[in-house]
Amino acid sequence: MSTIAETSLVSSSARIRPATSGDANAVFALVEQLGIGGTPERSSFDEAFQSAVTDGDDHILFVTEADGAVVGYALATIARLLYTNGDVAQLQELVVDAKVGGRGYGSQLVSAIERECRARGVLQLTVASILRAASFYERLDYRSTANYLKKVFLED
Repeated sequence: MSTIAETSLVSSSARIRPATSGDANAVFALVEQLGIGGTPERSSFDEAFQSAVTDGDDHILFVTEADGAVVGYALATIARLLYTNGDVAQLQELVVDAKVGGRGYGSQLVSAIERECRARGVLQLTVASILRAASFYERLDYRSTANYLKKVFLED
């Protein structure tokens, strides 16, 4: 796991760093703020979170820490696709606590993910964004290249 993000200061009292197992409660609280999909289940979250923290080969999970508290996180997955001639990444989740929104934490998390992708030799980073967040990513020079359609498999 890289430590590139640890040197990325957001402000004098904030930093971006790789997530650790000790961040689980704070990140779960942020997941609950996300407000898309169903209600997050803690046991499912714990399993996914631990995998993201410990499997650094195909996950990047960074948190923003301000004044000793985790106030945001970003999760990207890395995969080798058949047509890309190398690894690609997708920013899966980006959440900043609503109480501290607008302070640049989201932009800094995206920048940290981008730097980590470059350091790992990832060829491209894509973002699947809900429509209300599209303008945020456009300000960071992301351009729409496709529509994503989703089918949710619900338990019967």
